Amino acid sequence: MVLPIVAVIGRPNVGKSTLVNRLASATDAIVHDEPGVTRDRTYRSAFWQDREYSVVDTGGLVFDDDTEFLPLIREQAMAALSEASAAIFVVDGQTGPTPADQTIANWLRQQTVPILLAVNKCESPQQGIIQASQFWELGLGEPFPVSGIHGVGTGELLDQLITYLPAVEEIPETPEIKVAIVGRPNVGKSSLLNALTSSNRSIVSPISGTTRDAIDMVVERPDDPEAGIEGKNYRLIDTAGIRKKKNVDYGPEFFGINRAFKAIRRCDVVLLVIDAVDGVTEQDQKLAGRIADEGRAAVIVVN
Repeated sequence: MVLPIVAVIGRPNVGKSTLVNRLASATDAIVHDEPGVTRDRTYRSAFWQDREYSVVDTGGLVFDDDTEFLPLIREQAMAALSEASAAIFVVDGQTGPTPADQTIANWLRQQTVPILLAVNKCESPQQGIIQASQFWELGLGEPFPVSGIHGVGTGELLDQLITYLPAVEEIPETPEIKVAIVGRPNVGKSSLLNALTSSNRSIVSPISGTTRDAIDMVVERPDDPEAGIEGKNYRLIDTAGIRKKKNVDYGPEFFGINRAFKAIRRCDVVLLVIDAVDGVTEQDQKLAGRIADEGRAAVIVVN
């Protein structure tokens, strides 16, 4: 089935990923106090009142700074909004409205999709009403006080959200071949995903550790009777670069590497990407051993 998409938008560190986890009843999105943890857009299935939809977590929007990944994060957020049936604009109820919130609100008012204003970090209903009232000034309609951590107020937000979502089109599901793309940092995994999908699905940068989460994308290969090829669906999973554990601090990179190992376990085939300039390193050999231990088929990609 084709699910309606809900984009979650906001500046860095307002709790977007925490709210996404709450809406999807999962802990898939990496959550950390460090701003800018989310970079690529990540999709999760969610349900409310017998309605299923896909919620998209996006990186923190910053419009007045072009350093490092920020322009690429903006592109990812804009791509999510362009395909969405509705969007949730997340703000921080504890800090109140900021100039950055106003900038994003001005941009959102120019979009054509319905916008819901979620005032996050309102941990008590009574205090939440006071905190949320500050955000009427953004001009996006009624602010919904919510707590991504405790779930306070999310029911009211979702009740309004589903009124904007179109009916789900029932399409017979096609079996997928799950393919995980793994390797050391900066060997070109995200570039490979983008090349295979003819898209900019993953942020690509020469900075090591660009990808933080496991990024799924489904690609359909149609039937080609003349070539004798039967059409198949492939779920490609881009993963964070895997370094030696002793070099990894507890934080976003640690969680991203754990997601990469989970991707190996849930896939059918692993593409192990190796840097042709570096040759086969000790870490490459360890990753190959991990793939073999999990009993997964492997394709060695020399990039």
